[in-house]
Amino acid sequence: MITYREGEMAKSKSGHDRDKIYIIIKEESEYVYLVDGKYRTIDKPKRKNKRHIQLIHCVDSVVGEKIRNHELVDDVEIRAEIKKAGKTLLL
Repeated sequence: MITYREGEMAKSKSGHDRDKIYIIIKEESEYVYLVDGKYRTIDKPKRKNKRHIQLIHCVDSVVGEKIRNHELVDDVEIRAEIKKAGKTLLL
């Protein structure tokens, strides 16, 4: 069984946002709430079915730790973390 943790990165597998990278900020029964810091901000996360995302297993980040500890995170930090992860995924 796959576990979806707050602060992990995920890639959309379906929908108009296919192949877009997000960070999980909340997990419910069959849905996760995703943010990208630009179009989907902390104030307005995207609700997506767990079957429609793929987890990206990368090194735990500072932003991920902040989200898991329920500390304040702003959209600039989220964008920077996704950008940094995107560069490492291309290598």
